[in-house]
Amino acid sequence: MLVTGVGTAVPQKRYSQRECWEAVRRTAQFARLGGPARALLERVLLGGQGVVTRHLALEDIDEAFVIDPDVLHRRYRTHAPALASRAAHEAMRKAGLRAGEVDALLVSTCTGYLCPGLTSHVAEALGLRPDALLLDLVGQGCGAALPNLRAAEALLASGRCGHVVSACVEVCSAALYIDDDPGVLVSACLFGDGAGAVALSTVAPPGAPASGPFAGRRVEWKGAVSLTDPDERESLRMEWRGGLLRNILTQRVPRLAAGRATQVLALGLAQQELSRADVRAWILHAGGRTVLEALRAEAELSRGDTLRSEGILARFGNLSSPFVLFVLQAALEEREAAGWWWMSSFGAGFSCHGALLRVEDPA
Repeated sequence: MLVTGVGTAVPQKRYSQRECWEAVRRTAQFARLGGPARALLERVLLGGQGVVTRHLALEDIDEAFVIDPDVLHRRYRTHAPALASRAAHEAMRKAGLRAGEVDALLVSTCTGYLCPGLTSHVAEALGLRPDALLLDLVGQGCGAALPNLRAAEALLASGRCGHVVSACVEVCSAALYIDDDPGVLVSACLFGDGAGAVALSTVAPPGAPASGPFAGRRVEWKGAVSLTDPDERESLRMEWRGGLLRNILTQRVPRLAAGRATQVLALGLAQQELSRADVRAWILHAGGRTVLEALRAEAELSRGDTLRSEGILARFGNLSSPFVLFVLQAALEEREAAGWWWMSSFGAGFSCHGALLRVEDPA
């Protein structure tokens, strides 16, 4: 499977963490919080966890504190299809892939629900053929990008599809609010809105552009590994309460993420008979600063190995499932050295995923 194009999209409005802190301090919800919750909000928003700014699907930051199920669903319904469509269109443009050539569209999400699903809306916006296969994948949380890509790989390997578009989109601002639960508060401080998409093919599309991040480069998906641990399901998941979708985030997550990601890495490298020294680029999901710190320690990575993920986290926050696609796009645009690249994400379940890419420059 070849990765022939990557695209991303975020809402227009961008807010600094200080803006978010000043806004939350003005709310009635903040006045009702206990002292520890107020202190946690201040600590995370004003310097903790590595986030500096976030793009949110809000015309005004004060909209974030209108906590009503209908308002939140309307935000998701309005912005999720639009963001996913923009990211997918960009991935197709970079690949030189025309709408009529796309055989399947896969969209992952966990921050809202539509029926018919997002693929119905995105396929219409992209102008895909009526007989294109549309698959909506839900409930996999932050780790969803790699299972999505593995499903695309299976479609391509079966010979039933020649070109597939894989997309992840999250409107986290449709599932964030504040109360005295530390996990809910940290989630409200870390998550941003956005979408990422990848064009995938068995062969490079004939219309592939001669310039841009993919010009002359071959990016091949070489294999993937996934591990799921249901015993840790309660450590990271989402639930409905009072008509609101809320994130359950425990203090165990950094240790779990680091441990499982290291296991997946070892399995993935063993498949190709590689060592860590063979990996030239690390395309890593970042749940937050403490997760990256734990991952570096457990997997024996350097600060330089996670620097790109840190940069995406600082600029966009934790985007959930699209995050790793933003990191991949950055590595391609920055012309990271060719060779073996390792992608990894983790999320609800508790689940962790990894994949090896082989990037080659023209001879």
